[in-house]
Amino acid sequence: MQNLKIALVGLGKIAQLMHLPILKIMNNVSITAIADSNKSRLESMAKELGLDTYYQDYSKLLESEEIDAVFITTPTNTHKEIASAFIKKNIPTFIEKPIAISYKETNEIVELAKIHKVPVMVGMNMRYRPDVMLLKSIINSGDIGEIFYIKCGWLSSQSSDSKWFTSKEQAGGGVIFDLGIVILDLALWYLDFPMIDSVTTKNFFLNTKTVEDSSVSMIRCKSEAIISIETSWSIKSEKDSFYIDIFGTKGSASLNPLKIYKKDLNQYIDISANSNENRTLEYKKSFKNELKHFIGAVRKYNPVLSTAENALSRMKIIEAMYLSASRKEEIKL
Repeated sequence: MQNLKIALVGLGKIAQLMHLPILKIMNNVSITAIADSNKSRLESMAKELGLDTYYQDYSKLLESEEIDAVFITTPTNTHKEIASAFIKKNIPTFIEKPIAISYKETNEIVELAKIHKVPVMVGMNMRYRPDVMLLKSIINSGDIGEIFYIKCGWLSSQSSDSKWFTSKEQAGGGVIFDLGIVILDLALWYLDFPMIDSVTTKNFFLNTKTVEDSSVSMIRCKSEAIISIETSWSIKSEKDSFYIDIFGTKGSASLNPLKIYKKDLNQYIDISANSNENRTLEYKKSFKNELKHFIGAVRKYNPVLSTAENALSRMKIIEAMYLSASRKEEIKL
């Protein structure tokens, strides 16, 4: 099988820790081009990858290289411009979350991808964690009945210490764009992307100025299901806390760790499978599974799972969350 020629635009923390190491050892894949505005970082990574040619300007890469797919891991405010350039060249595109800085920009990417019939996948690696995927299959089986309430949260340090990460203009938002978008995606995915009735959000700026570092939301679905979300970079706990509690008419389930309780007469029976999976290993596996899925979509082996269209519906809710926080009122969608 001929190797896919892969380009990577943006060589920050997530690219260095996850994307590059995974792609380097993936079968039938070759990293043939990289671009980054930071010259010293670019030269260092080019040397490590054995590349003689590299680019500070992604447009020069686009002009000079023949590639089969691109991974975009740059600051959020650059996503639309860079993705659009590659989509117009009919190059399958992977965009690390969030897809763009606004609903408007996201819609422009979606429409452009439709015109050019190019697969666009958005980085939502948590969907690809083994326990997360198992829980999805349990929900789909109907074992815990119809879901009426999802309570989820993520209390952690911010994913990047780069300056742009806490800039409203460059990042688009704070902890909602960093952690909230991930658990919102999982909650919507578990509910098969329901229509949303309303959103109520309260944001806090405990240690930040232009972006929120803590946030609490209540999302009401047209189906009458409710999603409760809490996220924070500032609330201290003994360790990073990522959890999802799901309540159905026939039982309940939760992460982390994976637990499943099924109602039998008037009792709840624990039907959880024993899992000794290391949390760090699960996190790495999520990226490996995600990148393999995208490469499979490029080769037309499988459809894209985390689509740009999914991202559009998420972004509509996120903008409603910010509007609710600023107006201090419930926002109807």
